[in-house]
Amino acid sequence: MGLGRAPMTPRLRANGIDKRFPGVVALSGVTLTLHPAEVLAIVGENGAGKSTLMKILAGVYQPDAGSVELDGHPVRFDGPREATRAGVVLIHQELNLAENLTVTDNLFLGREPTTGGGLRVLNRREMAARATGLLAEVGLPASRASVRVETLPPGEKQLVEIARALGTAVRVLIMDEPTSSLTQKETERLYAVIDRLKAGGVSVLYISHRLAEVVQCADRVTVLRDGKNAGELEKRSITHDNMVRLMVGRDLTQFYPKIHRPGVGGAAVLTLDQIRYRGGPDAPLTLDVRAGEILGMAGLVGAGRTELSEAVFGVRPLVSGELRLDGLPIRVSRPSDAIAAGVVLVPEDRRLHGLVAPESVGFNLSLPNLDRLGSLFGVRRRKESDLHRYWIDRLRIKTPSAAQPVGLLSGGNQQKVVYGKWLARDPRVLILDEPTRGVDVGAKAEIYALIDELAGRGLAVWMITSDMEELLGMSDRVVVMHEGQVAGELSRDRLNEEAVMRLATGGEEP
Repeated sequence: MGLGRAPMTPRLRANGIDKRFPGVVALSGVTLTLHPAEVLAIVGENGAGKSTLMKILAGVYQPDAGSVELDGHPVRFDGPREATRAGVVLIHQELNLAENLTVTDNLFLGREPTTGGGLRVLNRREMAARATGLLAEVGLPASRASVRVETLPPGEKQLVEIARALGTAVRVLIMDEPTSSLTQKETERLYAVIDRLKAGGVSVLYISHRLAEVVQCADRVTVLRDGKNAGELEKRSITHDNMVRLMVGRDLTQFYPKIHRPGVGGAAVLTLDQIRYRGGPDAPLTLDVRAGEILGMAGLVGAGRTELSEAVFGVRPLVSGELRLDGLPIRVSRPSDAIAAGVVLVPEDRRLHGLVAPESVGFNLSLPNLDRLGSLFGVRRRKESDLHRYWIDRLRIKTPSAAQPVGLLSGGNQQKVVYGKWLARDPRVLILDEPTRGVDVGAKAEIYALIDELAGRGLAVWMITSDMEELLGMSDRVVVMHEGQVAGELSRDRLNEEAVMRLATGGEEP
């Protein structure tokens, strides 16, 4: 019998990692193995321990128990700088760039080459030469080196972060939700960079809630659940359903529920009749949202979907045309007018536009409902407490209490608070802009069931989404936008990815 090949030494290995915070066991006995030139995806629901584990590997946290090995040698990093020197670099979801500095300055920030002996003057010539090479490695032109980071689109900022990592002789690149703010084109560009990194021997740890991305780019998947290893998938076994099953501990055979059949799409509740809004297209727009239906809205970035919803909600002034609710004209000059009429908006960026993050869960639930909670003598505290308790229980918001700052909750629970504050008003029309962005798969399933239930009770739901699976799985009817105009409409029986993309890119309706 011939001798087999010696097993490959892992590039990075975590052995039995424990980490506790006050009142919380974040990680318990977690093990992870990353091979050279491999993309290992780490998936799990919010709170599963993914970010905590990555911060331990990158030296941000120290484990309470367990060990870490790099190329077979035990390591213990006393901070991110030490991990970076060893070749382990973490790129956070919130990019860590100095926006007011140039790309070149960011590439070498904190480790600038100098010249001049004791005077230590920045060696700008060397920085410029090295910057050109680093940018080329990630597919950016040399002309970007001299521009300020604040002028770059999100996708290029992500590539600058990667280029900065490459300047440190990176061996392990940890990417936390790298595509959360990228367009499809930018995402594909990122995949090409990851392929080049692999070809150069770099190992990548890839964290993402977007399971379709994981299927496309991962060589293996490690799944965490409740701070523990839940399982591992080899390349041939990486499917959406297999990952979901391990992540949530149950089989989500009906991820998109569709329980509100029959009777979909009754009378028009909200009608947009030949409307034009400030900053929008010259040609007017017309569409309607019907009772008991989920109207999906698709389109590429810049197609005008969010802008249209903001115009209906009173954020952007209407220039002409008419809005009607149940056939009667309504005047919407500001968001308070829309809210009073029963039209509410769950915005795309919940932290910026949907929540007051430093304030409590209760504060956020109460904020748009004060007119219903008050009396001549102020807010009725018992009534307010009842509202908090009802919506926390009704939406299964995971929070220690209504007094918890909402910014400390997971993304899925923050999103549920936004839903709760609006549903407490018993609206007629619910506009959802990217309803599950940054939400883990378990919370997604709960939100989908909620949306479907609301439509089943006769609510008119207008759902704007860039998630094709979400669009196809949840919509009863889809309107596709292109360059600010309605490019076409697809009924449920004609709804497929090819038809959506044809309209979104300016093609004719199938």
